[in-house]
Amino acid sequence: MGSSQNLTNARWRKSSYSGNTGGDCVEVADLGVPGVGLRDSKEPGVGILTVSPETYGAFVRYVRASKARSV
Repeated sequence: MGSSQNLTNARWRKSSYSGNTGGDCVEVADLGVPGVGLRDSKEPGVGILTVSPETYGAFVRYVRASKARSV
């Protein structure tokens, strides 16, 4: 986006499917105007990917459809 964001008060959340086994997990935060933030829960300080709400919605729909096909 060309500028850094202050994410001190961002409310990050993990998937309800995430367990305490130390596996791969993505955290998500609603960042308001810039969109949705995504980060690695194991290394949250490494960086954040910011996407539009529409892009995040398309990602969630894709994952849900993929999961339904694999059942």
